[in-house]
Amino acid sequence: MALRIPTISSSHGLASSPAPISTTCRPAVLAVGSSWAAAAVQKRSLLLAMTASETRGVAPLRSSGIETTSVGAAAEAVTGQVTEVNKDTFWPIVEAAGDKVVVLDMYTEWCGPCKMMAPKFQEMSEKNLDVVFLKLDCNQDNKPLAKELGIKVVPTFKILKGGKVVKEVTGAKIEELAHAIDTVKSG
Repeated sequence: MALRIPTISSSHGLASSPAPISTTCRPAVLAVGSSWAAAAVQKRSLLLAMTASETRGVAPLRSSGIETTSVGAAAEAVTGQVTEVNKDTFWPIVEAAGDKVVVLDMYTEWCGPCKMMAPKFQEMSEKNLDVVFLKLDCNQDNKPLAKELGIKVVPTFKILKGGKVVKEVTGAKIEELAHAIDTVKSG
C-alpha cells in the first residue's frame, strides 16, 4: 500500500495546510454489488449515526494530553477550562458570554508551536475564572470562520469583549497573551 505523505511548510499559514493522507491501493470506481463497497457504505452509515447521537451534548475530548470540552447543541460560555468550538458553535458561545472576556486559540493539529501553547493555554483558563477560553482547529471544516476572523498564521489568539475582537496575539508568546488578557479585563 502506497501512502502520500503531505509536506508541511514551516510558515504555519493556512495556505500551507497539509493535504489529507490518501492511499492509492483501492480503485476509484467500485463495481455495483461489490461486497467491499457495501461494507464501506454500511460502516459509513453507522459512523454517521453514532456521530449524530454523540454530538447532542457536551463531550469531553483529549487533545495533546489536555482535557477540553466539545460543545454540542447547547451554546454555553464555560469558565475554568478550554472549550473546543467550530464554525457553528463559536458565535453562539461568544454571544452567551455577554460582557465576559473571551479568548480564542486558533490552532492546527500539525503546528508545533500550537502544541507547545496548549498546556499553557489550559493553565491560563484554570487561573482566569472570569474569562471564557475557546479553541478552534483551523481545519478545512472551520476555514470559513478562520477566514472571517482574519487568521494568517497559527497559533493566533483573538481576544473578544462584547462580541468584538479587541486584541490579537500571534505566535507562541504566552507572556504577551497574558498581558493582553489583563489589559482587556481591566479596560
